[in-house]
Amino acid sequence: MAERKVNTTSTQVAKLAGVSQSAVSRAFTPGASIAESTRRKVFHAARKLGYQPNAIARSLSTKRSKIIGIVIANVTTNPFYPEVLDALSRRFQQRGQRVMLFVVTRDQNLDDILPQFLEYRVDGILLTAATLSSAMAHECARLGVPITLFNRSVPDAHASSFCCDNIEGGRMAARLLMESGHHQVAFVAGSNDTSTSLERERGFREELKKHGLEPCIDMGEFSYQGAFDAARRLMKLPKSPDAVFCANDIMAIGVLDALRHAEQKKVPEEVSVIGFDDIPMAAWPSYNLTTIRQPIERMIDSAVNDLLDRINQNTIAPKQELVRGDLVVRSSAKLPSGLSSGYVISTSETRNV
Repeated sequence: MAERKVNTTSTQVAKLAGVSQSAVSRAFTPGASIAESTRRKVFHAARKLGYQPNAIARSLSTKRSKIIGIVIANVTTNPFYPEVLDALSRRFQQRGQRVMLFVVTRDQNLDDILPQFLEYRVDGILLTAATLSSAMAHECARLGVPITLFNRSVPDAHASSFCCDNIEGGRMAARLLMESGHHQVAFVAGSNDTSTSLERERGFREELKKHGLEPCIDMGEFSYQGAFDAARRLMKLPKSPDAVFCANDIMAIGVLDALRHAEQKKVPEEVSVIGFDDIPMAAWPSYNLTTIRQPIERMIDSAVNDLLDRINQNTIAPKQELVRGDLVVRSSAKLPSGLSSGYVISTSETRNV
């Protein structure tokens, strides 16, 4: 068997390249300030000596792991989250961070998961799923590990939150349906314990109440099949709805397929359907879904900047920010007079809460 090769040190690389040891460190740190000619000399010397930086050793000396923990759910059931995960990972990597991913089920207790992150000395945690207890949030704060919530809000948690204005999104959907002359409407909820679904339902209800209407509610469990089944139940009611608003797009697509193929309903002539998120599938010609578009890019940029700022300056207080989405008008819902498919009604606005 071959003998194990002795590890080359950064000091040896610096000597061969004719630079300082700190220059070697900067050369291998993404985003660090260093002349390109110096970087090339360091890389040439490193290749010649077979040098590979040791991230673990570096974290011991800097007290930073350069690891961000991300908790995500619904990766296989909702196309919205793979898109978010891809964008988040790229943003963190561009800022010199590594990502540790935990995929959870919607009903998993985060208080059991977060201690595992802390074992790996993550610098910060970004949550896109489930519920965070105030006790665990305060424990992370005590340990100096900031938490940022993406597309989630938790009252009284010591964490930042960057979220679409779900309440206003629900109102926008209701206004479009009311202006289009609908009288019997339904809401397909995601779950009874998720802030996004509850807030979208709240805004929808509040706007309908102005017109003396109360929506019929069914549960879709944030899944295609759950919403497909919910649509079939709704169509069997004595007064079946002439419009359905869904808490996300994948459920709206399930409703559309149920209406067209199982219930033989014409969309939007007999039933209008509106979703929430604007996932890529929403624009497919077979669905052409009217939906509320989440301002993903703005939310991601804000969440990443906030978490890294709080890692680097632990005196920065957590912030809560709502960003209004846009109504994307396609052909799955009846439209008011004077409005045609293909428009985006923009109400984009950012506000602190």
